[in-house]
Amino acid sequence: MPTVKFYKPEEQVPLEMHKVRVVQKLYLLPVEERLKKIEEAGNNTFLLQNKDIFLDMITDSGVNAMSDNQVASQLIADDSYAGSETCNRLVKAIQEVFGTKYFLPAHQGRACENILAETFVKPGMVTLMNFHFTTTKAHITRLGGSVIELITPKGLEPQNDEPFKGNFDLDRLREEIEKAGPKNVAFVRIEAGTNLIGGQPVAMDNMLEVAKICKEYGVLSVLDASLLQDNMYFIKTRDPKYKDMDTKRLYHMLAEACDIVYWSARKLGFSRGGCIVTNNEDLYLQMKSFVPLFEGFLTYGGMEVRSMEAAAVGLIESLDMEYINQGPIFIEYMVNELDKAGVPVIKPAGGLGCHLNASEIIPHIPHNQYPAGALGAALYIAGGIRGMERGTLSEQREPDGTERYAELELLRLACPRRVFTLSQIKYCIDRVTWLYENRHLIGGLDFYEEPSVLRFFFGRLRPIGDWQERLARKFREDFGDSL
Repeated sequence: MPTVKFYKPEEQVPLEMHKVRVVQKLYLLPVEERLKKIEEAGNNTFLLQNKDIFLDMITDSGVNAMSDNQVASQLIADDSYAGSETCNRLVKAIQEVFGTKYFLPAHQGRACENILAETFVKPGMVTLMNFHFTTTKAHITRLGGSVIELITPKGLEPQNDEPFKGNFDLDRLREEIEKAGPKNVAFVRIEAGTNLIGGQPVAMDNMLEVAKICKEYGVLSVLDASLLQDNMYFIKTRDPKYKDMDTKRLYHMLAEACDIVYWSARKLGFSRGGCIVTNNEDLYLQMKSFVPLFEGFLTYGGMEVRSMEAAAVGLIESLDMEYINQGPIFIEYMVNELDKAGVPVIKPAGGLGCHLNASEIIPHIPHNQYPAGALGAALYIAGGIRGMERGTLSEQREPDGTERYAELELLRLACPRRVFTLSQIKYCIDRVTWLYENRHLIGGLDFYEEPSVLRFFFGRLRPIGDWQERLARKFREDFGDSL
């Protein structure tokens, strides 16, 4: 991958390898209106309206900027219900990128998880994974299964020098398979880029070894490749063994090693939809009947055909390091600048976004007052920036109603690819830094509407005390008439 350096060392900043040709106007509300909007949203950033947001950093799912070739490809979409040439083009792209024989479409990544769970999870079975994702775990537990996380201890340390904090603990993997018995393991899921612990990558050798252990015990290995392009960037930049290896060869190696690969096309390929691929005909046939039952016919599976065309182009583009590096280098810039300012962040920089460590930023707020959610509400007040809570609020309560406290209380500031300019990233850094210096003003939150499932999507909370009004007044004192 080529390197571009600036002449003056102090001027080193991320350099975009693309140009912007379409723009969308943004609006930044005054702080008093931001205070009102977060109250109306029940202090849940998911319930904010896009028109009231300046920088939407809640996710990189389905909001990445498509390339000119992706947009152009949508004009040739074939919307035939069966025998669609659009489907054929997507299958051809998948075969080139992953080298797999069989493909099943779904409307998005969590629909793939539903098909996997319906096919392989039975009551009392266990699913082993490096770390859970919210919807993945919900699909498994609703069918009577359970989840065991096997992340290495370093993966849960907020700051260390470990380049692959998403790695499996391989000794524990063997222990848990033997403890449960291979027949009682629904599958082992490898999340290539662990979402809930800061988008931290998994080493290539670790993923291959997990797949090898699964074959040894006769257990299914499943790769969640939604964040694979970020993970691949880190493999090629952090592991000298794979630095010069062709990206497509690395994709093929993983698909050959794992029994099933699935992903959200909202992330991998910058489009919409979901894909399940395998080289195993028997596994394909087991899953196949669930596609028309839950999703749609086998040539689209709930995916819109223009999105399928864009997904095909996006998959090929995911092999180009100059296309996939923009997210990681922007995230690394944010992490480094905030770290210089003393703001506790997850290090080293991972994929997805910059993750603020709410546990250290506002340690005076206990888990049961949702510090990461409170920090998210505070950042919207401070800058019109919408982040995503990745802490206790994102967990499910235990069957007895008690809280399951998250290992890490994080506020994720996602960096949608090719969307934000560097000045907007610097604005975000500025507002986070100001908020950190006024962190003593931030208080906790308490539910007044709490759904039983996926509460972080729909739940509403109230601030404990008048801390939000005091924070808004402090902003006005410091920034005067500035937005």
